[in-house]
Amino acid sequence: MKSTAVRLSALYIILFALCAAFLVFYVTALSERLLDQQTRESLQTEVSDIERAYNRGGMTTLMRVMERRASQPGANLYVIASPVGEIFAGNVASVQPGVFDKEGWTMPPFRYERFTDNGDTRPHLAIAYIFKLDNGLRIMVGRDLGEPAKFRLLVRKALMVALAIMGGGALIIWFAIGRNALKRIDRVSAASRKIIAGDLSQRLPVSGSGDEFDRLSENLNEMLCRIEKLNEGLRQVSDNIAHDLKTPLTRLRNKAADALSESDETSRRTALEGIIAESDQLIRTFNALLMISRVESGSIAAELTDLDVSAVASDAVELYEPVAEDAGLTLESRIAPGLSVRGNRELIGQAIANLIDNAVKYADGTDKRLIRLTLDRRGGEIAIAVADNGPGIPADKREDVVKRFVRLDASRSKPGTGLGLSLVSAVMDLHGGRLELSATDEASTDFPGLTVTMVFPPSA
Repeated sequence: MKSTAVRLSALYIILFALCAAFLVFYVTALSERLLDQQTRESLQTEVSDIERAYNRGGMTTLMRVMERRASQPGANLYVIASPVGEIFAGNVASVQPGVFDKEGWTMPPFRYERFTDNGDTRPHLAIAYIFKLDNGLRIMVGRDLGEPAKFRLLVRKALMVALAIMGGGALIIWFAIGRNALKRIDRVSAASRKIIAGDLSQRLPVSGSGDEFDRLSENLNEMLCRIEKLNEGLRQVSDNIAHDLKTPLTRLRNKAADALSESDETSRRTALEGIIAESDQLIRTFNALLMISRVESGSIAAELTDLDVSAVASDAVELYEPVAEDAGLTLESRIAPGLSVRGNRELIGQAIANLIDNAVKYADGTDKRLIRLTLDRRGGEIAIAVADNGPGIPADKREDVVKRFVRLDASRSKPGTGLGLSLVSAVMDLHGGRLELSATDEASTDFPGLTVTMVFPPSA
């Protein structure tokens, strides 16, 4: 009884029982009123017919009509009595004393005896309408209440049986649903205890029924995936900072020591300029880390708007064309106009710039060094692809290069921190899209190149 499901079920059963009991009494009372009304209407019709017969032919016709009606199967009660209640004729042996004292409907029902009782002492109840003739005789037309009472009892029993069946069914359903709900809650609690103990790989059970428990478990599982991913990113950042930032910090410290020991002003100035350049690189690294953290935490999600991604891509190409030209590269673009996505202009622009910058660094080794940016629609999705014809990335390492500070051995001689693709991946996660890496030329073994594609979901 401590669980909400059981308490709600118990409350619903109590409410159902009260409504069902009210229904039983209401239907029974309505049936009784209907039967009473029909009985009174039938007797009133009989009284009218008998009065017309008396008016038409006097006592002779009245006696003949009453005798004929009294002899029919299931006949009403017909009695002719004196002003003092003595029965002269009719199909009733005796009636309760005082019945003939007043005219109109007999209220409450009265007792009477039949000619066919033969020692049967069970009381018979009836209602009747009594009127007086001009000669003083009393005429009673009544109806036995045995059949209506049996009908009322039958209706009441039927309703009680139906109530009992419905109540029993409700209890069985309550028990089954309650046990099932408690079992599912116990499974969720067991998984939660493992998660609390530190096992973030655990997930809440989903039965596949699609009910509110499944929807809650699915949402919580998504949250757990997010938490696990953030924790893993935090662990990676900690490890990578300890390893990848140790070298530049050591180098910065050595340069400061060298500058301190320099006696020549020019040499000291050169050493200090190197320290400033190294410091700027560290600041850029930390700024990139902060940006990735902001994106992964979702704090920029509220800044998403509908924007012309074609214009953003065109601006990035225009910005990097001189850079590519200085590096001896050809930067081509094929941008479909008027395409829009829901996103953050700054982040998407930074992501495209990171992809072009990486391509500028690594698109070498061939006679014709080429970078190609394409923006088009793929079905309902919008894809931005940056391709180069450099050495590319082996297929088994493409998942690793999007992690923070991960740089392939061959690229250690290139400037950078290994955070460019990490930021692009975080940006795509924020926008509900995905990042795809593939070879530009699958047939080439020496310079297959790399194509990085940012795929945005359909705009709502």
